[in-house]
Amino acid sequence: MNVKKVVTWGGVILGFISLATIGYMLILKISFIDALYMTVITISTVGYKEVVELNTLGKIFTMGVIFTSVGTIGYLLSVVFRFFSEGNINEAWRKKKMMKEIGSMTNHIIVCGAGETGVHVIKQLKRRMADFVVIENDPEVLELLKELEVKYIFDDATKEETLMDANIKSAKGLISTLAKDADNAFVVMTARELNPGLNIVSRAHGDSSHKKLKRAGANKTVSPDEIGGKKMAALMISPDVQYFVDNIIDTKNMSINMEEVIIEKPSQLIDTKLRDAKISEKAGLIVLAIRRGVEDDFIFNPKADETLLLHDKMIVVGSKEQISMLKKMAKDVE
Repeated sequence: MNVKKVVTWGGVILGFISLATIGYMLILKISFIDALYMTVITISTVGYKEVVELNTLGKIFTMGVIFTSVGTIGYLLSVVFRFFSEGNINEAWRKKKMMKEIGSMTNHIIVCGAGETGVHVIKQLKRRMADFVVIENDPEVLELLKELEVKYIFDDATKEETLMDANIKSAKGLISTLAKDADNAFVVMTARELNPGLNIVSRAHGDSSHKKLKRAGANKTVSPDEIGGKKMAALMISPDVQYFVDNIIDTKNMSINMEEVIIEKPSQLIDTKLRDAKISEKAGLIVLAIRRGVEDDFIFNPKADETLLLHDKMIVVGSKEQISMLKKMAKDVE
């Protein structure tokens, strides 16, 4: 039950009253006020005296109004009763408040689709305490989103206006996990047009979809089937290594994280050798690799004399507190 249904049936009742009023005006040759009065006392069945003596056609018309109004108004009352009893007023207020919060979000992530893949994305973002909003148009999935207590928009993610409702122009990233590659491509293309600087990750189903999605504007594409196959093989060949990786990336208590930290101005780390930065000493974590530039140019297990540059991305392992400390070092001067 929703507001739209109540409004629709309210419109039906108003239309019925208007037609009945016009009918009385034509049949009984009376004024608008008298005709409206006749309509109201007939529909309400209060039994007040008619304004004029009813002729045969007037009596037949009145019986038709009574029979029609009993069923119509009775159904409307049941709709209204269900609307209030099911807590739709609270739901409408909650939705309005949530849309207001979404409208004020900045530097957030938009997740398109909360299916089998999307729900895992959502849970990971929640564990990482990321700021995000979900777009989903399946009514059955909404209950799960409410249970997860996440912000969501109930609409079609392929529509430009839906992405605008998600405040895409102020977002930092978008993850598209829709069931069809064509839908993902449309979302990616629309999102890239609305926000050229957006970081976009898209699910890819077919082998040929990766290139198409990247041409549409995706920064990265992911095939859940491919990742699942690699993980199954890794669990068979190197189970302990895979267990260790899973417990860094997917542990429930998240006591250890693997994250990237970007060096920005006016950080003390710029043009400083790794040994002199004393990252392990100050933050207590491990720098696994450094990514430099936009290509897949990684410096694995960087040496102590490696010089850190502006915009370098350090791939590190540590606790939330340790990573937060390094992020502060990567942005601030002492």
